[in-house]
Parts: sequence; structure tokens; C-alpha cells
Amino acid sequence: MTLKEEMVNKAGKEVKGMTVNGGIPGPTLEFTEGEYAVIYVKNEMSVETSIHWHGLLLPNFYDGVPYLSTPPIEPGKTLKYEFAIKQNGTYWYHSHTMLQEQSGVYGSIVIQPKEKTLEYDKEQVLVLSDWTNEKPRDVLRFLKRGTEWYNIRKGTATPLNQVIARGAFGAQLNFWRQRMESADVADVYYPAFLINGEEKVEYPEFKPGEKVRLRIIDGSASTSFWMAFGGPDPLLVSADGKDVVPVKHNKTFIGVAETYDFIVTIPENGKLEYKIMAQDGSGTATAYLGQGPIVAAPDVSKPDKIGMMQQMAKMKMKMGAPALKFRPGKDERYEMKEKWGMQMEGMKDMDMGTMNMDKSNMKGMEMKKHKMDEMQMDMKKDSMQMDHSKMAGMDTKMDTKMKKASQMDDMKMDEADGMQGMNMFSEYNYDYLKSPEKTNYDPDVPVTDILLNLTGNMQRYIWSLNGVPLSEADKIKIKGDEVTRITFNNLTMMHHPMHLHGHFFRVINENGEYSPLKHTVNVPPMKQVTIEFYGDEYGDWFFHCHILYHMMGGMARIVSYDTPRDPRLKEYPVSKLIDETDQFYSYGMIDAASHMTTLNLISSNIRNQFSLRGEYGWNRNMEVEAAYDRYLYDYLTVFGGVNVENEMEDSLEEITTTAIAGIRYLTPYLFTLDVRMDSKLRPQISLSRAITIFPRTIVFGMYEYQADFGWVDDLPQGDNFKKEITWSTGVEYLLSKNFSLMGSYDNRFGAGGGLSLRF
Repeated sequence: MTLKEEMVNKAGKEVKGMTVNGGIPGPTLEFTEGEYAVIYVKNEMSVETSIHWHGLLLPNFYDGVPYLSTPPIEPGKTLKYEFAIKQNGTYWYHSHTMLQEQSGVYGSIVIQPKEKTLEYDKEQVLVLSDWTNEKPRDVLRFLKRGTEWYNIRKGTATPLNQVIARGAFGAQLNFWRQRMESADVADVYYPAFLINGEEKVEYPEFKPGEKVRLRIIDGSASTSFWMAFGGPDPLLVSADGKDVVPVKHNKTFIGVAETYDFIVTIPENGKLEYKIMAQDGSGTATAYLGQGPIVAAPDVSKPDKIGMMQQMAKMKMKMGAPALKFRPGKDERYEMKEKWGMQMEGMKDMDMGTMNMDKSNMKGMEMKKHKMDEMQMDMKKDSMQMDHSKMAGMDTKMDTKMKKASQMDDMKMDEADGMQGMNMFSEYNYDYLKSPEKTNYDPDVPVTDILLNLTGNMQRYIWSLNGVPLSEADKIKIKGDEVTRITFNNLTMMHHPMHLHGHFFRVINENGEYSPLKHTVNVPPMKQVTIEFYGDEYGDWFFHCHILYHMMGGMARIVSYDTPRDPRLKEYPVSKLIDETDQFYSYGMIDAASHMTTLNLISSNIRNQFSLRGEYGWNRNMEVEAAYDRYLYDYLTVFGGVNVENEMEDSLEEITTTAIAGIRYLTPYLFTLDVRMDSKLRPQISLSRAITIFPRTIVFGMYEYQADFGWVDDLPQGDNFKKEITWSTGVEYLLSKNFSLMGSYDNRFGAGGGLSLRF
């Protein structure tokens, strides 16, 4: 395999991509179970790279996570991977270096069984992906600055005029109160979604009546899809490479990094349409199998974000769990679980039904939780008096009843107000997946329970587990020859496909002992999913959300068997991998208007922010401020810096420089509060806010009050204090990602208009 940087055109524009053997996606690697794989990966790029074999069980050293398990592949170098093929099924490979997967370093793996067990005539690999013409680092940088442009560009924003028109202003206030703009579904704008590298792909070689096994891989950087098939419902036969009890299933949700195999029959008169829709409804891609008129796939309804907001308000959901805790070392995961998430009045009996098992399951641990390591909840089997796999299964029983009661035909997202919210939570489940063999473990095997709250902050684009990003987290210690049970409790509005390297785990569903085995599990918004696996590996393994930008935002952990590190990794400190998730990102904005010019520059990582702000008015009124902020948690910083301003209008001769210190706080309803004191002992308070009122139109305002009590400088005779009030208001119209028209009124400079530039 040869990796190169090449110019590619996937969405109407020539941009630099990264190819594998000259293509995006890379070639399908084909094996037969029992073979021994030897793969040479040659790096002809200008940057280091890596390849991870997603879902393959192999020696830790060849897992392909640079600096953790495998050395990075330096420019001009070749790395030899070799391992026995111990399984069969549909898998894939991708780079695990920075954001290279988004640029094209991914491809499929097909492993045939020693003996064929399913009846079909032919097979076809379909690799799903998303494509951006932007540099992936610029995408993440833009997400970090917290603007709504991507939602505006793809038509999924929820401006105030639409909210009011739908009678949802109360729900919007509820979101604002919890410091959230709206019910986000997906983060990034993509100009194209691809199947095997194309927006539309044809396979006319398939003949009428042939049974074709479709091996489908979601190799996207951050997009999950709804999949739909024309003709009769397809037969789902495999998930994540593992056989399942065959079941007819159309309109299937595939999370990032998951794989599904379906057997379809080519129509006698026509070509079968296979259609994917991005989960937020922002785009589609299509494959056609056969020839003739199209046998169309059924439509899948787009999500109704305003309807979701209304239902979430009715359900009393408590959002805004911290992505960045004040004390990252303190174990507060159970407090987080109790405080945040679904608080559904009117469904208390059902809630108790789902929670009773959870509470009895955790009873012994709750008493000791503050004495235990954050990730070590060692619960022995003899204290439980029942089979732990059955206990975990019982936790889903009432949930399942709620799901079935609330689902509608074909699992559609009905736009009826009364069903929209419930369907949002009910239709994302794995109950249709059943293992053909029992997957439960020996009841005498000890069990360790781990609770992981999935947490995130869209304003600063920080993602974490239990409010702690990777850069501040300890390893999750795994004990060999024990069962580890992990409960994911999603406290965010996003889906999180969680992937554990080097393992398959049971996804506990209504099938109990026959719960399916997977390597990646999608955790829906505000829902819980429980997995469990037997610890029979060694070394350190990566464990992360497979939305690439969430992983790079901190939603990851290292799972460790606490065994000696491979000496071949001596020169490759794991800190380099961890540091990738805590880099500084810099951005800025200039408002050039007829009455004033402003400049804002920011460079920030998870805890630290440096900023430079400047204003210059037509009347030669100038102010410049440089500051350093330290984030104590998501919404609160302490800061210090220097402020420089002129004392007299129309004159730059008298310049005053003062030191400043204070706090900044994002209040409920999304006001930014700034309280400070300068070296002249002048207290100052300011409040600012911006609101999107139409799809591209934002109104903003700021009020600032400073008092001088004469504690340092003398006041005019007879004055007890001197005040200075500054306020401004304005409107901005977004022309593009980087440019806006703006107009504003400032009580110092009057009214004016001009152009805003974001960079």
C-alpha cells in the first residue's frame, strides 16, 4: 500500500487529498480466514502517517495507533504489518494520524470464511464516506470558534423566525437557559457524500434474479447515514463482520465506522436503488445495481430539529453537562448521571422500571464509589447472586417496551408533534441484531462495572468522557480474565459511535444471551447503551468516539491491561498521541466599518486562551487589550492582561496603560458576562449577546459599565465617583463562511456599516 498526497476532485473542486494506491477509497484488501497477512505500507507523503485495521483481532503492536501501539510511518519510510487472519467478515482500514482519514486514507477489508455459510451469487463492497473541500484542520478550527455557518450552509439552522413560526419559542428559551442554541444533529458541512468515491455509482453487471451480498462500510469522518433499498426488504446477515440471525430490514441506520452486510435480489425488470441520506438530511448518495428502470428506494424523513426541541422541553431533559470539569480528578460520574439527562415527567413509572435494575446493579458500588478509582468498579459475581449478562439485559426490558410502543411504521420520523421526540430516541437501537450463538459469559467470572458519561460542549467544541477530555484523563485499567461492563450514558445531543480497538464486545439488547457482538456501538442522544467484554488481551488499546472531530476534541481514552510496554516503542512517547487532542487553534475577525474598526484574535486549547482585541473609531478613540484566560470549567474563566486606551477623544497623545484581572462567565440564556478590576481599582462589568433571527441574519449587542471611585486617580472636586457607559448594537448578514455585511450603532462612534472578515 502506497500513500501519496495528490490533487483530487470529489465535490466539484480540485483540492489536495491523500490517496492509497492512487485512489480514494483505497483498494479492497481480500483475505481468507486462516491466512497470514503481510502488508507493506509505504509513506510517500510529506507528513508521518499510520494505518489502523478497524475491527481486526491482531497483535497490539500492529494495531496502527501511532505512539500508543505502533510507531508512526515517517515520510519516505515503509512499515511492515504482519498478523494471522483469525476471523471473517467485512472490515476496513484507515489512518489514525491526526485528520488524515478525512483526506482520503481509508479502504475496505473483506475476509472470506473457510467455508461459505450463506447463499448468494455475487458480492459488492460499498464504502460510504463524506468529503470536504476544506483542509480538515481548518474544519476543526472553524468548529472550535463556535459559529453557526455550517448549519446555515447546509440548511439545518434553526433561526428565531422559524422557531417562532412553529410556536416553539418556549422550547428555544429552555435550550438557551441550558446554554444551548438548538438540537444539533451533525457538526460539519459536506458538499458531497460518496459511495466508493462517487456521489452516484452504477453496477450494471448484476443480472436479474441474482442474489448479491452488499458489504457496506461507513468510512466517513463524521457522518452517519440512513440506508434504504428499493424492492423487497433486504436480508441483513452481518454486523461489524459478525454473522447475525438473518432478518429483513430496510431503512437501517449505520453509524460511523460500523459495517453491515445485506443480501439483495436484483429485480427482474429494473435496477435496484441503494440510497444513503446523511443523518441530518443534508445530502444523499446513490448506487444502482442492475439495468433498466429504477426500482426506487423509499424516502427517509429528514430530522425535525425544532420538533425535537419541543419534545425535549416537554420531557424535562436537563442538558449542558460539563465537557470540562472544574476538578477533573474527582470522581463525579454518578452525580453527573443523576443531575443531567432525561427527566421525563409523566413517565415516572417507566423511568423507575428502567432505573430499578440499574440501582440494584450499582447498589454495592454506590456505597464505595468515592473510595474507588474513577475507572475501577470491581464487582464480584458472588455479590450479585445472579447471572450478570441477564442483569444487564434486564436493564433494557422496559426501554424496549417504550421503544416498541413509540415506534411508527417503517421507523419513520413522523413530524407529528406528539411523536417526534419519542421517535428520536426510540428508533436508534440494535434490537434487530441477534447473535446466532449465545454470547454470554460464565456466571462465575468476576465483573468490573464502568460508567462513562458522554459529554460535550458545542460552543468550544470540546468532547469528553465524564467531563474529562483525553488530555486530562487517566487510563482505564482492565483486569485480565474478567468481564468488563461499560455503560455509556450519552448526555449530549449528538450520536457517538464508540469504538474499542482490539476487542469485540456484547451490545446488550432485548435478545439477552444472544446479544450481538460488535466492535463499534452507536450511542444515541440522551440514551444509555451497555456493552461487556472478556479481558483476554495485553497492552494498551485506544477507545474513542469514531466521529473524527469528536475524537480530536478529546472524547477518547486509553484502555490498559497494565502490561509492560513494547520495547520497540521506546522512542515513541504516548504523550504525542494525547497532545494531538489538545492543540492550539487560532482564529480572528475584523469589522471594517465607516465609523469604527475592530479586531479580535484568539488562540486557544482546552484550558488556555490568549486573545488580542482592538478598536479604533473615526474620532481617534482607540483601545487595545491583550489577555490570557484560564478555563476553570466550560463556562467560567479567570483572566489577566493589559489594556491600552487614549484618555481624550480626538487625541492619541495621552495613552493610559493598565493591568486588568477578572472573570468571564457564560450565563444561562447565553449572555457573556465580564467582571473585572484594573490597576487603577476601577471595577467594570459588561454583558453581550448575539442571536440568529433569520437563516443568515444575526443581531448583537453589548453593554459595559465602568466606575471610578478615585481610589488611585483623583476625581474632579465634588464628585464621589465617575462612570463610563459604553453600549452598542448591530446586525450582521452572512454572505459566506468568511464574509459578512454588518451595520451597528456605538454610543461613542455613532452609526455605520461595513464588512466583516473571519479568518
